[in-house]
Amino acid sequence: MSTPSVHDVAKSAGVSVGTVSNVLNHPHKVSPSTVERVQSAIETLGFIRNDAARQLRVGHSQTIGLVVLDVRNPFFTDIARGAEDKAAEGGLTVTLGNSDESIEREAKYLDLFEQQRVYGMLISPYGDITDRLESMRKRGIPAVLVDRESPNSTFSSVSVDDIVGGKLAATHLLETGRRRIAFVGGPMAIRQVSDRLTGASGAVRNVPGASIEVIELDALSVIAGRAAGADIVARAPEDRPDAIFAANDLVAMGVLQALLMNGSSTAVIRVPEDIALMGYDDIDFASAAVVPLSSISQPSAQMGQTAVEILLEEAANPDADRRQVVFAPKLVIRDSTAPRTEHLQK
Repeated sequence: MSTPSVHDVAKSAGVSVGTVSNVLNHPHKVSPSTVERVQSAIETLGFIRNDAARQLRVGHSQTIGLVVLDVRNPFFTDIARGAEDKAAEGGLTVTLGNSDESIEREAKYLDLFEQQRVYGMLISPYGDITDRLESMRKRGIPAVLVDRESPNSTFSSVSVDDIVGGKLAATHLLETGRRRIAFVGGPMAIRQVSDRLTGASGAVRNVPGASIEVIELDALSVIAGRAAGADIVARAPEDRPDAIFAANDLVAMGVLQALLMNGSSTAVIRVPEDIALMGYDDIDFASAAVVPLSSISQPSAQMGQTAVEILLEEAANPDADRRQVVFAPKLVIRDSTAPRTEHLQK
């Protein structure tokens, strides 16, 4: 049995092929009764539209490609959800790719999405992909950077001011009486990480007697955070920091696990009494931790929505001015950074 075609649907519904095309692509142009008749014919015949052929006609698919640094991080899944919700309003879908902080994987996803003729690209870049995105734009695929500002405003971008976020985090720790802060995060090649450290370092420099130690990681993960926390636990008490600022909440969760489990050590490291702990991103798990985690909040879902809005604008008008949308981070205070004075009084 042959696969039903558009012509078969048109004949069954008693309409023209053009009307079937409008029902599939522009249903608002067709009367409700005709839409119902065509949809009934589609269901009866088991017709499945050929999107590959459609892409050849219009030059692109109805899919937006989204590449993030780490799909395990709920911050990026929230961005994806916001993007998906906004894309659905325009009849588009979002396909997610995880670069896993790898230049090679990032390049493969860009190859794949270009081959699929995606409607546009949203990307939280790991490597320098300016030239590649410029090449894709010349082929009719616009791109918006997510969680990263665009160098020289070459592309539109949606981001959060991570320098301000880092300053907020360190300032809060300093205001609670901490003076020996450790920044745990990496790789420093990730701009967001280096910006958070820059902001934190600036705040520390303004406080006499305060210092900041950098513990660089090779990944922003729970496992990497746990390893860094274990190294801190292994130090003599006088060599430990009295506060830790983790580059994201996953790292902070790993550090917290190491501090509370404490390995085979007989010493008890308490959070926040001995070491205050601050994360970044304010993922859902932060408030549900054994010690609720203070963090820096980013409007992740709104970032995804805004990125799609800009992408749709540029798809409709490639000559539109590039927009750089920068959201302000917010400090969220929980038990993990309670002031030292509160515990001294108990």
